[in-house]
Amino acid sequence: MKITGSQIIIEALVEQGCDCVFGYPGGQVINIYDALYQNQDRIKHIITAHEQGASHAADGYARATGKTGVVIATSGPGATNLVTGIATAYLDSVPMVAITGNVPCSLLGRDSFQEVDICGVTLPITKHNFIVKDVNELADTIREAFLIAKSGRPGPVLIDIPKDVQIAQCEFENKPVAPAYEFPKASDEDIEKAAELISKSEKPYIYCGGGIISGNANEEVQKLAEIIDSPIGCSMMGVSAVPVSNPRYLGMQGMHGHYASSMAQAEADLVIAVGARFSDRATGNKAVYVRNCKIIHIDVEAAEIDKNITSQLGINGDVKETLSRIIEKVSPQKHPEWSAEIEKLKETEKQQVESCMNPAEGKDCTLCTSPCSHSGISAAERLNPFKIVDVISEFADKETIIATDVGQHQMWTAQRYPFEIPRTFISSGGLGTMGFGMGAAIGAYTATGKKTVLVTGDGSFGMNLNELATAVSNNVPMIIVIMNNGVLGMVRQWQTLFFDKHYSNTTLDRKTDFIKLAEAFGAKGVRVQTVSELEEAAKNAFAENNGPIVIECLVDCDEFVLPMLPPGGSIDDIITEIHGGEI
Repeated sequence: MKITGSQIIIEALVEQGCDCVFGYPGGQVINIYDALYQNQDRIKHIITAHEQGASHAADGYARATGKTGVVIATSGPGATNLVTGIATAYLDSVPMVAITGNVPCSLLGRDSFQEVDICGVTLPITKHNFIVKDVNELADTIREAFLIAKSGRPGPVLIDIPKDVQIAQCEFENKPVAPAYEFPKASDEDIEKAAELISKSEKPYIYCGGGIISGNANEEVQKLAEIIDSPIGCSMMGVSAVPVSNPRYLGMQGMHGHYASSMAQAEADLVIAVGARFSDRATGNKAVYVRNCKIIHIDVEAAEIDKNITSQLGINGDVKETLSRIIEKVSPQKHPEWSAEIEKLKETEKQQVESCMNPAEGKDCTLCTSPCSHSGISAAERLNPFKIVDVISEFADKETIIATDVGQHQMWTAQRYPFEIPRTFISSGGLGTMGFGMGAAIGAYTATGKKTVLVTGDGSFGMNLNELATAVSNNVPMIIVIMNNGVLGMVRQWQTLFFDKHYSNTTLDRKTDFIKLAEAFGAKGVRVQTVSELEEAAKNAFAENNGPIVIECLVDCDEFVLPMLPPGGSIDDIITEIHGGEI
């Protein structure tokens, strides 16, 4: 039986296991939306406040589950509004299929109303994209898009479908879902070389990237670390790959990484990097980064090997399978002196954190222009970022998904939150997309049905706070924790340290009342200024399952993310203390 292109889209999505799509209707996808209406018992659709929010929701859906997220938008501005979300997914290797409508084929290239060459626009930020001009090719194109999105290093794929193709009819036949393309397999020679390098190492260090999570290799990493007596660090994208409770885990390394993790990497004689791309934020000065160590770089994407850091051994292969084969080849090792050195680093880090967490009684903000006044609040009751994260983690369970926006709050969360399960930390790493968190948190909840927490800042929240309407309309039980310091904190931190305190356009001085805003959207809201107030608010929020709750936390604008490697600097330049805005 012949069916329309719009109906084929629905059938192909169902065939690929898609149970939910995010999007926003418009003239050039109205036929697709009519097909969605007729199949609402088979595919759930969530309309967001803006197409960018829909793309971030599809991204969050994918990150929380490993499944391919799907977003739909109309032509022209609808399609271009997806660009930031597609780029976010591309740089973080997230499987996504974006479906856009376009003007009929006969009107393409004529500057028709709401016509944009979205394939040309998104060419640099997709794994692949298609424009389908023949309805007979539509079903197989969708199947190929899903296959590309999930194979190898995952990523977004766009399918542009002109309106006449949506209306045209052809025969449709269901097909079995094709398995992902086979991963490359590491050679026996490379496995032997890796085992040999490891056996000669006295100070090994395992560095986990996001590829550990997407490659489901968290158990193999921990097993290898146990056998070779190695500490484990990670990139920001690798956060949650290894449980915080694992005694070998040192946390995130890099520009804003843990002191012990970054220092251990600097002192290691062998870095085993798995599923990581060695971004500039992770390495700093590359010449210094590799001065003491050899590098084994394992990645499913051959183009990543030796792209940023030259390795002694690059292994292109599935990370899970490659690690399993290396584990079979290496003998158990013990490095007591290295372990003792690691323990000293951990103790130093502990003292640094305690100093930041427990300021002297009576110490006030020195440069604070934020809405928060600490006057009259005891040191024990004074809110700071780590205390906020601690309180949230106290009431959350280990399966609670924590999404963030981008900025200081993101780094504090990555540093401090005790993640135990992969895919429970959802954050924009490569693109650093402010406004990512609201849509992503909605997508994560939609995918898992689990209560989701969004940790954000007043700057990031302002980017896409319109998606609070989406959360309310869909009764999403999410907790939105706003660290409100009245400034663009990360940029201000740089201005303080490197630009002579020239606070150019980073003091927001906005009059927005986030609690009234939440209520206007139909959500609940509470403002807190002390630890006790936050504990009460968090207790009530986690007990509530009826829609979103906003908790606004007033914090000092001069709370800094530490440690910090200066831009272009190295571990030799690490900043661990700041007094009165001075290093």
